[in-house]
Amino acid sequence: MKILSYILLAVFAFSIISCGGDDDICESGEGTPRIKIRFKTINALNNTLRTVDTLYVSADLGNGKVSFGKSVNVDSILIPLRVDDAPYTDLYVKTRLTQTESKIRVKYSTTSKYVSPGCGFKKSYQNLSSEVLISNIIKNTEIGQNFIENEDKTNLFLLF
Repeated sequence: MKILSYILLAVFAFSIISCGGDDDICESGEGTPRIKIRFKTINALNNTLRTVDTLYVSADLGNGKVSFGKSVNVDSILIPLRVDDAPYTDLYVKTRLTQTESKIRVKYSTTSKYVSPGCGFKKSYQNLSSEVLISNIIKNTEIGQNFIENEDKTNLFLLF
């Protein structure tokens, strides 16, 4: 009977020790980064950075449009891109709830890298380009850093 209790204690201790730590969840920024978008006002001399009082952004992530809700007084926003094999993501932007959306297509090429059991694969985006397909509030776009490996640098400027 003593041997059985030692065996059970050893199995219990081994199961506690073998539980994964940091590999269980993807919390340290190892996951697929989002695109960082900032805003500019078009004027005659140059394009100046601006804060948008109200912003509604949606994206087609492969299963239809996903709304990211209403943002108030924002100077930048982080939006996920598609993680399937599609070479582009369509973004929809408006500044008023009843306004017609502007449609922006962000094109890219991707590579995948294995990170951990908890995170799985991380997508990296290169060769970013963009075009305005439906112009309403957004008049044009401008590419900042043309690759996404983290969320620190601005990748896309929307010109109002």
